[in-house]
Amino acid sequence: MSDFIERSKFSCALGGALTTIAAIKRAVPIVHASGGCASALSGAYNLGSGYRGVGYCGGSMIPTSNIAQSQIVFGGEDKLSGQIEATLKYVKGDLYVAVSGCQTEMIGDDTVGIASRFRDQNVIGVSTPGFLGNTLRGYDAVLSALIKNLVEKTDQKSATTVNILGIVPGHDVFFRGNISHLKELLGKIGVKANTFFGDNETVEDIKKYGDASLTVVLSESAGQIAAKAFENTHNIPYITTDLPIGPKASERFLHLIGEKLGIDRGVIDKVIEEENEYFYSYLERVVDVVADLDFQRYLVTITDSYYAYPLVDFISEELGWIPHFVSVNDIQNKEKQDAYAKKFEQLTSETKPQVIFEDKVGLTKKKLRKSWPYNNNQKYYNALGPLYVVGSVVERNLATEYGAGFLSVAYPVSNRAVLNKGYAGFRGALSLVEDLLSNLVTNR
Repeated sequence: MSDFIERSKFSCALGGALTTIAAIKRAVPIVHASGGCASALSGAYNLGSGYRGVGYCGGSMIPTSNIAQSQIVFGGEDKLSGQIEATLKYVKGDLYVAVSGCQTEMIGDDTVGIASRFRDQNVIGVSTPGFLGNTLRGYDAVLSALIKNLVEKTDQKSATTVNILGIVPGHDVFFRGNISHLKELLGKIGVKANTFFGDNETVEDIKKYGDASLTVVLSESAGQIAAKAFENTHNIPYITTDLPIGPKASERFLHLIGEKLGIDRGVIDKVIEEENEYFYSYLERVVDVVADLDFQRYLVTITDSYYAYPLVDFISEELGWIPHFVSVNDIQNKEKQDAYAKKFEQLTSETKPQVIFEDKVGLTKKKLRKSWPYNNNQKYYNALGPLYVVGSVVERNLATEYGAGFLSVAYPVSNRAVLNKGYAGFRGALSLVEDLLSNLVTNR
């Protein structure tokens, strides 16, 4: 075989759809697929996302048509219709989203069409077969359907309201904390942020998202399709930028949003000054310790594009660590790879990292080893260290092999319990510094 899956860090599109629906308050998924798909995929994100739990109607509670051989032969649309009726009767929700698996799509069942019969009861259908793509594609499919079928059209736009996309629930283990930090930060410059998954955001709130004047996408790979749906259906333009982590990135982020919305620069600069004062008043407490104990490290990040550049940018620019190696696992297009790699040329660090695009753990490990000269039995030899690896829990053994510090940030994260922690913005970056340094002193 020329290609293979090795310790994948994504689920299929159906898994992405389920983790997205689970993050919407009182939303109920209805899965049209074979038995086991729903609970297995839901379980992967319930456990691998810092033990986020099943949510309102997840895990073994997910209603599913549970198709078998007879439905594969004769069709399963009647079974889906019956499952929707039963779900409406016994499971109370504000929104019901019927999603499809591989088997039902291959036999031609019309999940979207069946769901449309129950539209007056808040049922929406979405085509999400596993072969549609990975987690990120399922996220986009669900949000695009909501944008087209649930969000109400209006010509009245709020000049200071934005829609935030690209933060994939569960796949970004810290999605709730990141959303909270961003909403709070934007609120300080007078901007209201619609996020789909924020605290106390309801289905009724989502219906009003058509009043935004701008959509901000925080990912190169997720949210782009949904942003186009906002643009085509609701006439809302969109921009793509990086998840802001730390003072410099947050300053760029706020000025970008302010420029697009026409917000007075003086207002933004005042907020930035206050946030900088807060951030550095805490960071200065550990500066002497970091310098005296020589906590500078060579940095290796193995994540998707959502976290890769933002993490390296902050850790290199603010902590002064040496960016050595970056592995990005979600960009396949060569032109997009080249464009993303150029971001790292902006770093002020004299040493620029080697940037690769690889989704296979074993090959990433080999390429990291080749990034540093081998020990050919010389008497004196510079090893690759001191090293720090930031990635998923899959990279924990890699870090151990190098005697490196390690922090799991990217999915899957099964060695940490995550509640409201986030790394976005000024204040989220302080949590990141705490976590990075705590790992280095944990055995002292």
